[in-house]
Amino acid sequence: MATPVTAPNGKPFSTKSKVVAGILQILVGGVGAGRWYTGHYGLAVAQLLTCGGLGVWALIDGILFLVKDDRTDSEGLVLKS
Repeated sequence: MATPVTAPNGKPFSTKSKVVAGILQILVGGVGAGRWYTGHYGLAVAQLLTCGGLGVWALIDGILFLVKDDRTDSEGLVLKS
């Protein structure tokens, strides 16, 4: 019997992808698209109201989604690669 692949925190990986979240955040981060995708609705609304921090917050957030391995969804599960 195969054991499920788990993230470094011991929980299973999220069904959401960090690549999809990062690309959404870079391309349409002004409306918080990457955050809507991962279920972080509070941050998504903040990015929507500030136009992604005038683009700077959205760009940095998108890059961090792509390069970091510890980004999580709204349930605390690490995003899969």
